[in-house]
Amino acid sequence: MDLARTEVGKPRKGLSRGNAARLGLMAVPVAFFALFFAYPVAAIVARGLKVGGQWQFGRIADVVAQSDVRHVLWFTTWQALASTALTLLIALPGAYVFARFEFRGKQVLRAVVTVPFVLPTVVVGTAFLALLGRGGLLDEMWGVRLDTTVWAILLAHVFFNYAVVVRTVGGLWSQLDPRQEEAARMLGASRWTAWRTVTLPALGPAVAAASLMVFLFTFTSFGVVQILGGPAYSTLEVEIYRQTAQLLDLPTAAVLTLVQFAAVGLILAVHAWTVRRRESALRLVDAAAVARRPRGAGQRSLLAGVMLTIAVLILLPLGVLIERSLSGPGGYGFTYYRELTSADGGAFLVPPIEAVWNSLQYALAATAIALVIGGLAAAALTRKAGRLVRGFDALLMLPLGVSAVTVGFGFLITLDKPPLDLRSTWILVPLAQALVGVPFVVRTMLPVLRAVDGRLREAAAVLGASPLRAWREVDLPMVRRALLIAAGFAFAVSLGEFGATVFIARPDNPTLPVAVARLLGRAGELNYGQAMALSTILMVVCAVSLLLLERLRTDRTTGEF
Repeated sequence: MDLARTEVGKPRKGLSRGNAARLGLMAVPVAFFALFFAYPVAAIVARGLKVGGQWQFGRIADVVAQSDVRHVLWFTTWQALASTALTLLIALPGAYVFARFEFRGKQVLRAVVTVPFVLPTVVVGTAFLALLGRGGLLDEMWGVRLDTTVWAILLAHVFFNYAVVVRTVGGLWSQLDPRQEEAARMLGASRWTAWRTVTLPALGPAVAAASLMVFLFTFTSFGVVQILGGPAYSTLEVEIYRQTAQLLDLPTAAVLTLVQFAAVGLILAVHAWTVRRRESALRLVDAAAVARRPRGAGQRSLLAGVMLTIAVLILLPLGVLIERSLSGPGGYGFTYYRELTSADGGAFLVPPIEAVWNSLQYALAATAIALVIGGLAAAALTRKAGRLVRGFDALLMLPLGVSAVTVGFGFLITLDKPPLDLRSTWILVPLAQALVGVPFVVRTMLPVLRAVDGRLREAAAVLGASPLRAWREVDLPMVRRALLIAAGFAFAVSLGEFGATVFIARPDNPTLPVAVARLLGRAGELNYGQAMALSTILMVVCAVSLLLLERLRTDRTTGEF
């Protein structure tokens, strides 16, 4: 009986110690998000809805009842649905090709299709402006302009999110056992029936997860809509920016922030549910054993069609962007790049080229912050637990969907008094960028940390190692490669953050996305050319970062992205 009590007590003691360690790991990320995310957002909402110390919740109904606000809500929703459907239609064949076919240059092409996902939305908008806008390729060749139309927005969203479907769905598709579908065909099912009844149900959770991610990114679209949509089209994020920065109507901006927050919370809840479903047991095989060379005219035609889609949808806009950056008044050359070294005293207090160095410094600092916060959070989430941990996981994802404009403006009005008077310091920009980088660090590291055999940690603890030493000696050597990949993603997304940075970057220290937006907002061929040149520089930096990630990535270190 005494032995039973002892054996029963041991797990409880271990569980208590594990919970204490988990809470300790969660403390720093929770404090970081509370101070630099929840506090600024709450302050903006309070300033907009609180008058004389009293909450004016009646304003919510008043704002939502406005016809122009309802139009924004409707457009935000239907363009996100249309963008998601169009992305699935175009990208699912690509997911199949990358999952099941082996062909020359596959790894390089996989990196190429992922470049748009890590590009700043300002660069995406600029690339499509060079292709579809005034003086763009279509305008010069056929006199056709699609900027300020919804088609430009939808195509740019497909360009941006193509890799989400290819990686999320294709990653699972490459490991599904093809013999299950072959067995259905042997029993008399047609190719379509076998795919619909066997493969599609197995892919369903991955397709749902990819759809929800695409919907989330397009529902909160800002840079693409602002550059390509013109005054006729406005998403919630663009309208929050307009109400905050241009009209100074904080009550309306606060209501729109709450609406977007509620919608994003619902999307993330559904996303978390689909992710849990995706972790259900499936018969998986080695992806290398499934991929094969295309056979027959049908498969070769499918491969050729996917190649053509990638060439037109992804390579053409990027190529036109580069071409426009080199096409100067006197012909092709580096005129616009040279002009980046001179200050004109207009939109900038310093030469625009300094935005490159500023962005690199900010992104490196933001990456360091994101790795610390995201690493601690991923370690806390390693073992599945109850509602507290699931809620913590959802908290980490919120910055991807909550208005970055609100966060940036919130920084200005909350972090301006001692002991947190940061408004005039350089660290403000990396802090805002790190909020976006942390979710990518967590999503990249978490699958690898969960794959580490827990018995190794237990053995280290039995030998007297502290939780910190056990993590350093057991986990870190196994996740070092995933840590580098997480750092690369955090660096790329920090480099391109725009929504919050546009508020807090100082005129004498602009970032690359802010500099591009300012140049596009000014008339003149020189400003347009400089915007193309800066966008090309930013694209090259992001592409190099991604190609380095592809060299590091292995099957064992593949996260959700």
